[in-house]
Amino acid sequence: MRAAKLVTDVLAPANLVIVLLLVVGWHSTHSVTGAGWGLLAAFFCGVLPITIVQLGVRRGRLTDKHIRIRRQRILPLGASLLSVVVGIALLHALQAPRDVSALLIAMLVGLASTLLVTVWWQVSVHNTVAGGTVMILMLVFGWPASPSAVIVLLIGWSRRVLKAHTLAQLVCGTALGAVAAAVFTFLR
Repeated sequence: MRAAKLVTDVLAPANLVIVLLLVVGWHSTHSVTGAGWGLLAAFFCGVLPITIVQLGVRRGRLTDKHIRIRRQRILPLGASLLSVVVGIALLHALQAPRDVSALLIAMLVGLASTLLVTVWWQVSVHNTVAGGTVMILMLVFGWPASPSAVIVLLIGWSRRVLKAHTLAQLVCGTALGAVAAAVFTFLR
């Protein structure tokens, strides 16, 4: 149980999003400038959304940082969606590198898809982000990134051990991550 909680917390969606944006940002220019673009994007796609969740937990509107109760997910996911839209608009206006902009739009599609599904069913947001992260890493870096696939398996294992999701919810989440990766491929 302790190992599963550690995996769930360390590989939480916001953490994966932030790291992915920094890595793709750096790769887009092969310089600190690209990492700066990734950092700016990470603020809107990772930092603000997790801050929204933490405020919800602190105010008693959300039971926990993983938002295990499906009906509690709608408002924080919707607010996160708005944050990503603002980030996309700002990065577009500032002419961010194509890969960073494509990644933000892909994240918007993944988040919107997750929000639509979560209205009726508790899909795994952890696996959605993990699936998208791994596929995007493989698209950007090729086969050398294939060992990152273990992230999806680790997160799936942790969510099952913690009884947070069924196997179907994990698979559906991973598939939604693949949809986001397909958008990234199309836009880059």
